Amino acid sequence: MMFVKGMTYGWNSRRGAYRQPYATESLRKLKETGSEWIALSFYTHQANVYATDIPFDYGYTMTDRDIEHAVKEAKALGLRVCLKPVVNSADGIWRAHIGFPEEAGAEPYWDAWFRSYTNFLAHYAELAEELACDMFCIGCEMVKTESKADHWIALIDRVRELYSGPIVYNANHGSEERIKWFDSVDYIGTSAYYPVAKQPGDGEEAMIANWLPVREKMAALHAKFKKPIIFMEIGCRSAHGCATMPWDFTHTELPFSEEEQANFYSSVMKVFWEETWFAGFFWWDWSVKLYEREAAGSNVGFDIYGKKAERIVKEWYAKPKTMQGAL
Repeated sequence: MMFVKGMTYGWNSRRGAYRQPYATESLRKLKETGSEWIALSFYTHQANVYATDIPFDYGYTMTDRDIEHAVKEAKALGLRVCLKPVVNSADGIWRAHIGFPEEAGAEPYWDAWFRSYTNFLAHYAELAEELACDMFCIGCEMVKTESKADHWIALIDRVRELYSGPIVYNANHGSEERIKWFDSVDYIGTSAYYPVAKQPGDGEEAMIANWLPVREKMAALHAKFKKPIIFMEIGCRSAHGCATMPWDFTHTELPFSEEEQANFYSSVMKVFWEETWFAGFFWWDWSVKLYEREAAGSNVGFDIYGKKAERIVKEWYAKPKTMQGAL
């Protein structure tokens, strides 16, 4: 079993950004955290959550040339790559709501959407194979679609025809236990934005206590499917109160707090690191264009560059992972 010491890289970047000098410098600084992996995450848009067609947006979507450049730059630095294509909804509604009513008349819409989504993924599965990517993510937080087990199993079969490496699906925290087709993937992934702080400013011990029941749930999920668990997304912003809502990116008025972010990082490392079924982290996230290091003390985003959480990652990623008893 692999153990992922990783970061998400590339999210919310416009086409061409991966090929800029600042992107190369950002990757180098990411490598200096001790990270061994990146999840190269990019997206295209479907028109709205009820659309059945996933087009290539020629004004926005990363080109294959962009992706090839980023993968080769990462590999030149010794980083392994999980290719993570994502579909968002152009109406601004969270992708978890992409889907159709649960009624017989909706089946043709489900069939049409999965045809388009399978074609979308097949394109990137081919690219992942050509570029020797080390893992391929087949979806991210597609909550409303997850009950369509037959569609997902057929999609996975198609991806495996094109891509020979390990496959992961990125569920959202809280939806993992409802997915019945996890036996078809190689790794179970989740966006682990669990609200482990009960109030702003909670310390590491309080967060550890709230991670423990999450660990029990993840252990049970592993026991059910016999698949390793990866936190495909995890993190929180360096702002006061963000550990109570780690997924939040909207409350930009909250005051800077690198301590709360650092406690979130250190607490989950302590709780999960030595679990033999646990396969690692892709922290959210590392920007393609970083702020100046002097600005770290006022940056309230997810990035950890120049913050206390970066030092914590470096310390933990320098440690070996005990794999005794691992699958």
